[in-house]
Amino acid sequence: MRKILLISLVSLILAGCGRSSNGELVGVRKTKPFYQPDPYGMRFIPQGYFTMGAGAQDITAGNLTQTKSVSVASFFMDETEITNNEYREFVYYVRDSIARIMLAENGFTEYQVTQSRKGVQYENPIINWDEKINWHSDDPQYVSALEDLFLPENERFAGRKEVDARKLIYHYSWIDLRSAARKEFKDDGGYDYRQGAFANRPQGMNDRSLYIHNEDINVYPDTLAWIYDYAYSFNDPLTEHYFWHEAYDNYPVVGVTWTQAKAFCVWRTNKLNSYLMKHGSRNTMAEFRLPTEAEWEWAARGGNQLNPYPWGGPYTRNELGCLLANFKPLRGNYIADGGLATLMVAHFPSNGWGLYDMAGNVAEWTLSAFDPASYNFTWDMNPDYQYNAVNDDDPAMKRKVVRGGSWKDIAYYLQVDTRAYEYQDTARCYIGFRCIQPYLGRNKGDNPSKVTRLK
Repeated sequence: MRKILLISLVSLILAGCGRSSNGELVGVRKTKPFYQPDPYGMRFIPQGYFTMGAGAQDITAGNLTQTKSVSVASFFMDETEITNNEYREFVYYVRDSIARIMLAENGFTEYQVTQSRKGVQYENPIINWDEKINWHSDDPQYVSALEDLFLPENERFAGRKEVDARKLIYHYSWIDLRSAARKEFKDDGGYDYRQGAFANRPQGMNDRSLYIHNEDINVYPDTLAWIYDYAYSFNDPLTEHYFWHEAYDNYPVVGVTWTQAKAFCVWRTNKLNSYLMKHGSRNTMAEFRLPTEAEWEWAARGGNQLNPYPWGGPYTRNELGCLLANFKPLRGNYIADGGLATLMVAHFPSNGWGLYDMAGNVAEWTLSAFDPASYNFTWDMNPDYQYNAVNDDDPAMKRKVVRGGSWKDIAYYLQVDTRAYEYQDTARCYIGFRCIQPYLGRNKGDNPSKVTRLK
C-alpha cells in the first residue's frame, strides 16, 4: 500500500513538472484567455489624439473653452442616451428589491437566500430574485407587509394605490481612490511615502474604511421638471406621461440628477457583473460610468479634428436643407426639426463612430466637475477634473460639466466644444446621460469594432 502511494506521489510530481516552463520566468498562466466583448448597444471609440476646444466660438466672452491638445484612451459608449424604458428597469429593480426585503422581514422567508448552491452559509441573507412578487395578493398578511411601500391613504388620488416614489432609495458604496492616493507633505517639501494610503486619515483611523463612501440615492426621476423649468408653459401632459407612458419608451430619460446618473452606472455595473459571475465568466468584469469631458468631446467629434458639429460640417442643415439635430433653430420655432420637445433617440443620422444625438435632443451629464480654468491644470493624457461635493459644500463646488445642447437650445450649444454646467443635485427636463465602458484590451488577433480613421 505504501509503495502504491509513493508511485502516485512521484507521478503527480512528474506531471506537474511536465506543465512547467523548465524553471524559466513566464508569468502566471491563466486557465482561460481574457476577452472583452462589445457591450450590447455600445460603440467602440478608439484611442486618439486631438485638440479640445479646436474651432470653438466664444459668443459669451467667458473664456470657458480654450484649446488643449490631449490623448484619450479607448472606450465603449452607448449609441444613444439612456431611454425612459432603460431607466425604468433601474426604478423597477429598486422597487422590487425593497418589496422583497419587506416581505422577508415580515415572515415570508422564501424571498431571501441564506446559503449558496454549494452549501456555503451567507453571513447575511441575500434577496431571492427567483421568487415572484404577487402585487395583487388576497393574503392580508402579504398585503400588510407591502403597505408601507405605497402612498398613505390621505395622499392617494381617486383611490389609486401607487408606489411612494420617495421611498425608492438605492444604496451603494464606492471607494475614493483619489483621496487614498494623496500623500502627506513633509516639512522639507517632500512626500511622506511611509504612511501610504493612510497619509490623510484623521487621527485614530487605522484602516481604509475612511475612503469607503456609502450613498443613498432616490432613483425616481423628477417628472415635475417639465413644469419647474418652464413655469409659464403648459407642460402638464409631459409631466404626467413622459416617463411612464409606453409612447415615450424610446425617448431619452430626463429629470435625472448627476447623482442619480452616477448611481445608475453603479447599478448597471453590478447587474452585468452578477450575471457574469453566475454564469462562470469570472475573467471579464464590466464597469460602467459617465464619460469624462474629454472622452465626451472625443466621441462627439466622430473621427474628425476641427468639426464644430458631430456630423462633421459647419452647418446645421444638409444639402437638402434638412436640419441635422433636434434643437431650436429659429426664435420660438421648436418644430422646425419635426419635434416640439424631445424626440425618439436615433431620430437623426449618427456621427462617424455610430453615435446618435451627440448634439441636440437632450444635453448630457459628464463625470467631470466644472471649472472655467480646468483646461489649464488638467493633465494632457486622459484629462479630467473631479470634485466629490457633499451637501455642505458651496454651490459652485457642485457644478458638473454638461455637453451637447438640447431641444430648447440654439445651435451654439450643439457644438462639440461648447461647455456648460448644471448642479449635481438639480434635475432638468432637457438633461439626460449615456454611459461608457473602459476598453481593457484583447488578445492578439482580436479586433474590436471597425475603427474610423481620422479625417
